[in-house]
Formats: sequence, C-alpha cells, structure tokens
Amino acid sequence: MSINSKYVTPQFKKEFNPKIGLITLSTDLTMENDFYSISKDLPLDVFVNRIKNYNPLTKENLLKMHDQLESVTKDILPDEKINTVAYGCTSGTIAIGKDKIKEKIQLAKPGCYVTTPITSAIKAINKMKIKKITIFTPYPESVNKTVLEYFSKENIEVLSFSSFNLDSDSEIGKVDPNYLSEVLTKMDTGSSDALFISCTALPALEILDQVETKIKKTVLSSNQTLIWDSIRSVGYKNPVEGYGELFRN
Repeated sequence: MSINSKYVTPQFKKEFNPKIGLITLSTDLTMENDFYSISKDLPLDVFVNRIKNYNPLTKENLLKMHDQLESVTKDILPDEKINTVAYGCTSGTIAIGKDKIKEKIQLAKPGCYVTTPITSAIKAINKMKIKKITIFTPYPESVNKTVLEYFSKENIEVLSFSSFNLDSDSEIGKVDPNYLSEVLTKMDTGSSDALFISCTALPALEILDQVETKIKKTVLSSNQTLIWDSIRSVGYKNPVEGYGELFRN
C-alpha cells in the first residue's frame, strides 16, 4: 500500500508577546499561581523553571542556589531571547546578592532585564516615596536579621517588625490567607507609611486589597512587587485592579 505524502511550507507568526522567565523555588507553593493570577490576560507570556531549594531556611542553604542560577535560567526556552527574568526568592536575593544574581542570569540570557523580590520592593517603595515601613515575614530570626539590615542599607526606616518564625518554605506556603489577613490587620503599623510582607511563598497577594482597606495604608508584598516590576519592564503600564495600590497607579 502506497501513501501519498508531501511537505507543506509553514508560515510563522511575525509578532510575539514579550517573554518573562520566572525562576521559582522547588518548594514554593505560591509564586506561580500569583504570577498567573495577574498576567494571564495581559499581552505577555510567562515561562517558568524551578530551582532546587533546601530546608531549613538558613543563609547557608539559600547560598546554594547561586551555582544553579545560570543552568536553571538557560533551560527556560533554550536559545530563545527572554525580555525579563524574575528570580523568585526574597531571602535568597539578600543572601546571594543582587549583583551576583544578575550576573549569573545574564550569562544564560544576555541583555535580559533581571528583577528580584527585594530589588523590586525597593523600587516600588522609592517610586511611592515611602520612607518608613512596618515589616512582616514568615522567617526565623537569623533570616529576619538580614532583611532588616538590607532595608537599613537602603535608607528605609523600619518602625516595627513581626514574624511567624518558620524555617520551612513548604510550611510557609500552607499558611491560611484568611488568618494571615487577621494577623496583618491587627499589627501596630503606627506612623509607618506602608506595610511590607516579605517572602514569595507566603500567600499574601490575594489579601492585599482587604488589608489596605482595613489599615488604611499602602501594603506591598514580595510577589506583588516582583510581578509589578516584571510586567512594567516589558512595557505593560495599565492599572491592574485587585492587588493593592501599587498596581492601581
């Protein structure tokens, strides 16, 4: 039996959406869903790869991600240009250093824009002219110390601070958002200009609006600022409702 066959000349699209690469932790239950919640209807595409993370949450374990960054980034659409790469770990960025992260990522994707939760948070804080903040984290004491030192070096005054004192990324992702909202709204934010919620694994994005309404202050989170900086970096400037004042401006 003979089969007639032929080759058909393909036609390719002439225009493509900007591409954002997201590096999220192997243990993270939250980051991807948060990113897609905001980006799913926007004229951009998000591509994800995961990086090995080690519990418990210590500076030594966070530093282990440094050597993986280039290969993990390279495996996001190999040989394709990516506009922006977002590294999804707040405490990891502080431990490794923003410049080292940028260097490793750009070895894999030359010329891409690199953003992280803590650098995007500083960018948002400066853009909104915030000078004094209250911080909430899920971290243990040793990691909390590095967060406080980072903001101090950026000349941002921390007036008060609270934490769940958890040392497992998986446990952090399982925190009840409704309970988190109760905790945050009961915090004494005093004369702070804003509340910053640290950690990409903490499920804070969905409650930002309600917390802002209750405490009558700007509320920022790691995932919110990372997503904001990522989508703005590829040219999307329109307001997005439902995720805090930062996205409404």
